[in-house]
Amino acid sequence: MGEIRTFIAIELPPAAKAFLSAVTGKLRHGRERPVKWVDPEGIHLTLKFLGNIPEQKVVDITSALSEVAKQAFPFELKLEGTGAFPNTTSPRVVWVGVGGDIPELTNLQRQIEISLVPLGFTPEKRAFSAHLTLGGVRDAANRQERLDIGKAVDLIRVKDTLLFKVTGMSLMESKLSSSGATYNQLANIMLDRK
Repeated sequence: MGEIRTFIAIELPPAAKAFLSAVTGKLRHGRERPVKWVDPEGIHLTLKFLGNIPEQKVVDITSALSEVAKQAFPFELKLEGTGAFPNTTSPRVVWVGVGGDIPELTNLQRQIEISLVPLGFTPEKRAFSAHLTLGGVRDAANRQERLDIGKAVDLIRVKDTLLFKVTGMSLMESKLSSSGATYNQLANIMLDRK
């Protein structure tokens, strides 16, 4: 058995992907070169990136996630607003914000971190930031292109938010290629605290 590149995520419903597609369409108009835009079909809310793991570890990770899920209630999230990391004057990542039941989401993410320590995974040092990545600004983008992207992010007005229910989480495999990443669901774990 070999190694696979994995992460844990909340997968988005079709309505959320359509919402993200519309926002991306507004932002990418005329900005194809300086940004590597993410296909909205592949966008997900990453809870923990695991990296390369031995395939046989999938069973143990799934088991740990199942224990976390037994203590987690389903909750609601909403997509709202746009932004950039580290900021819109020098953007490197363009994103859509996530709101809603953030305490539930943060608790779920923290419990995942704790549950994976016995399996050899180091907890993330940075605070969890709930966002959905729309694109990454290429290193070759010049100052003016970055300013233009940042201005577009600041100006876009997402009139409506999109609310959706989170009922589970997925262990995902990521396969990288020259045309971008493709994702394969290895396990889906339902949140089932009664």
